[in-house]
Amino acid sequence: MKNPGLHKYALFLACCTLLLVLAGASVTSTESSLSVPDWPLSYGQILPEMKGGVLFETGHRLVGKTVGFLVIILAIWIQRKDERAWMRKLGWTALGVVCLQGTLGGLTVLYLLPKPISISHACLAQLFFSLIVSIAVFTSPAWRQGAQLVEDSGTPSFRTLAWLTPVSVLLQIVLGAGFRHHVINILPHVAGAVIVTSIVMYTAISVTVQFPNHKGLQQSGMALLGVTSMQVLLGIAAYLSRLSSAGALTPPTSTIWYTVLHVAVGGLTMAASVVLAIQIRRNVVPASEFSQQKLAMAS
Repeated sequence: MKNPGLHKYALFLACCTLLLVLAGASVTSTESSLSVPDWPLSYGQILPEMKGGVLFETGHRLVGKTVGFLVIILAIWIQRKDERAWMRKLGWTALGVVCLQGTLGGLTVLYLLPKPISISHACLAQLFFSLIVSIAVFTSPAWRQGAQLVEDSGTPSFRTLAWLTPVSVLLQIVLGAGFRHHVINILPHVAGAVIVTSIVMYTAISVTVQFPNHKGLQQSGMALLGVTSMQVLLGIAAYLSRLSSAGALTPPTSTIWYTVLHVAVGGLTMAASVVLAIQIRRNVVPASEFSQQKLAMAS
């Protein structure tokens, strides 16, 4: 059953979720995490005086609550209008994840920023964003048109790269969260960036070169190339800005912005790698099975 309204709503929710990632990153980057000491209210109020760190922390909570409400609508909409059982499960999964994410956010406040919970909160935010983007893909008209099979003749296989790429990006996000929450120094994150960028670029370039006429693979590969290139530049800018302001009592505005954007584009990179993985798993078939599956689709 086609439902263009559901797809557009999923895209809107993905944009709102990216805004939530930005808001969360701004809290950490401005060191505003404990500006509001209570939860779920803020100084016993729904809307306290919005200034200083309270503005960032309360703003983040308000955006989070809005996204949570929007996910409730999404889950109900999918349940009522999407005939695919696995999609209905995915909608309820999204609701469960956003509830867990809100709970982790509350625990970070109540227990005064315990590092394991804070890092889990940061990483789950990126995974949740990828989940919402995936739902937008699954509800799109292009997905409804069916697969366009191509043969997997690469070494390593594209289907191997399909899981290796997002897993490596997720591990890099974990390292980044560990650095931002003062669990590790910056060197593992920098070293990881070199390795992960190499994996991502190899996968994306290989896909775009190998399947130039496949619209889904080509668009996904180019998107991953674009956001990864932007992420590398933002990472370098954030690192240089941090070095230039070393010893300052408060981070300069430029460092805050570079860092916040670096976190947000990291989420885009994760989501783009997941979308490319989805496209590969759906369309790229092992050589040993290609002829058989093409015949089955034709019959």
